[in-house]
Amino acid sequence: MCCLLTVLFFLGPRVADIIWWIMQPVRWSTSFGGSFLWPILGIIFLPFTTLMWVLVAPLGMASMSGFDWVWIGLAVVLDIASYGGGGYGNRGFLSNRGRGSSSTT
Repeated sequence: MCCLLTVLFFLGPRVADIIWWIMQPVRWSTSFGGSFLWPILGIIFLPFTTLMWVLVAPLGMASMSGFDWVWIGLAVVLDIASYGGGGYGNRGFLSNRGRGSSSTT
């Protein structure tokens, strides 16, 4: 688990998801009910939520308790914040496109 946290810190959640999936494919298969599509879509679109789902629901939805949903909710908020933060960080680039670089004073 220590190596997974190091990968998450340095390379991001998608790489951590992929490495964890390679290391423990049975856990991932059990967490997503044997489906191959849901983990792929999760890694692409909601990487933190996918990581948290495998962490708190190793036996799938049947093993989820009340507080586990709080962790899933926090991961969803983190995914949304990461997308929103990227848009906010690029707001200057997007607003200056097509205006040229000449300035008039």
